Amino acid sequence: MAAAGSAVGLGNIWKFPYTAGENGGGAFVAIYLFFVIFIGFSVMLTEFAIGRRTQKSAVGAFKSTDRRWTFAGVIGVVSGLLIMGFYPVVGGWAIAYIAKVGTGLLDTPAAIGDSFGAFISNPVEPLMWMGLYLLLNIVIVMKGISGGIEKAGKILMPLLFIILIIVSVKGLMLPGAMAGLDFLFSPDFSKIDSNVILAALGQAFFSLSLGMGCMMTYGSYLKKKENLVQTTAMVTAMDTGVAVLAGVAMFPAMFAFGMAPTAGPGLVFVVVPQIFAEMGGLIGLLLALLFFIGLSVAALTSSVSLLEVVVSYLIDEKKFTRIKAVIAASSVMAILCVFASLSLGGLGPTLFDTGAFDIFDLLTDKIFLAVGGMLVCIFAGWRLKREDLEDEVTNGGEIKFPLFGLWYALVKYIIPVAIAIVAFMGISSGFDGGKGPIMLLGVAIIAGSALISKKF
Repeated sequence: MAAAGSAVGLGNIWKFPYTAGENGGGAFVAIYLFFVIFIGFSVMLTEFAIGRRTQKSAVGAFKSTDRRWTFAGVIGVVSGLLIMGFYPVVGGWAIAYIAKVGTGLLDTPAAIGDSFGAFISNPVEPLMWMGLYLLLNIVIVMKGISGGIEKAGKILMPLLFIILIIVSVKGLMLPGAMAGLDFLFSPDFSKIDSNVILAALGQAFFSLSLGMGCMMTYGSYLKKKENLVQTTAMVTAMDTGVAVLAGVAMFPAMFAFGMAPTAGPGLVFVVVPQIFAEMGGLIGLLLALLFFIGLSVAALTSSVSLLEVVVSYLIDEKKFTRIKAVIAASSVMAILCVFASLSLGGLGPTLFDTGAFDIFDLLTDKIFLAVGGMLVCIFAGWRLKREDLEDEVTNGGEIKFPLFGLWYALVKYIIPVAIAIVAFMGISSGFDGGKGPIMLLGVAIIAGSALISKKF
């Protein structure tokens, strides 16, 4: 459940719908589901197996087996740091919208879209909410009271799922809503290019929390009697189900309200309040409040694990105390978040005409997570012994996994090659959209991590 809480977060409810909207809908969804089933499941099972086998988190798992592989764990830590450079900004939006809904946002549905634009471009207000969200992460990780957030998650996550179903049903009842379902589930494969394929791969990794050390860390906590295959299947299914349900909740309503599917990162904060405003009365207000409370908790369960990846590295490898590690990691994250938040209002420094928010998103979504997943597979397939992996996955032969041979072949040969091809195509085509230099910067950071990993 902790791993599912980590996986189910803003990646499903905030990022999946707008990424699908920007990449042509149905064709993107089809490729995303293909990647989740064949690559996401395999990489997650690999991370769980390595984590439980070594009983260590990201950097230690690689380092304890072969010091030359330390850089692969370091890339995971850097990924966690960069994602936390923009994730608390969006988490802050979620908390802010609890207050906004409670103070009359739904009273004027026509102004909801403009209200969001004015909010994120304000240089001060989003920073205050981001600070509150980051502070919640710091308190939870510093005190080691993740048990409390897990208990809240056990109640609020199913509640969020139920609210998403209610939103979906309400959205489907609106006139013109079926066009949204067609957009989401009728693939137009003529819209597919290397950018769409890379976006689908990046979304699969981001949504499932892969390639950044989270699942390896959770794997190290799993008892030896746990069924890894079953656990992986459950987490993958829950995560993907929430993502698709979020799409069903958004797109029919979006088409009914005459909004463009390419509305971008603000999608959930514009479409969902309009649906609740359409419901009207106390029920609309209560559901809206519960939705944004649930979204905030879903965000917290994910970001707490991201902060923990960096903190556990500092504790395990640099011998920091927990408090010192949390302060050091969160200080860097806070600085990155300030740049990311200001960039949405056109403020702050830019690189290649791109703001910090988009840079952090691009580097992790398009480069770091996919490459991290590829390195996990190469490490498992070529550095670890096949019999050791089989022993770990089958709990010493107690659990039957008839597809072990297929999974092993995917991990050792097919997935690394597939990710390398998709990443190369995506970086090449990125130059057409002006994002190529940023992607090359990501590759340079990975190469630099490999060169200096001995110091880690």
